[in-house]
Amino acid sequence: MRVRVLVVDDLQFMRELLCGILSDAGADVVAEAEDGRAALRRFLVHEPDVVLLDIAMPVMDGITTLRKIRMLEPRARVIMCSALGEQQLIVRAIQLGARDFVVKPFTPQRVVSAISKVLAADRVERDALRVPA
Repeated sequence: MRVRVLVVDDLQFMRELLCGILSDAGADVVAEAEDGRAALRRFLVHEPDVVLLDIAMPVMDGITTLRKIRMLEPRARVIMCSALGEQQLIVRAIQLGARDFVVKPFTPQRVVSAISKVLAADRVERDALRVPA
């Protein structure tokens, strides 16, 4: 899987876990961020294909970060990471344009599947736009 990913989580062990999963799947982790403000800076600098974004973080939460990323790049591919019991936040994130979500604790297969699904949906959309009417 050749994809450039920005990993955003306030917990270092979660960032390390996600980076390991992504590396094993052949993805390139272009940057990590520990909060929403750092995520926005790194999003602008690294222009990742996909952002894995934790919902609950200090400084700037994931919902606010998602909203700001989508203002910068309306087609940004953001996958939210959440704990059990955050269903209302997940619904809000999807309404704001998150492409998918993974619930902690997650399996490596679920993380890779979410990224693959988002990329495949974009390919289908691009192909549909190229088909002459």
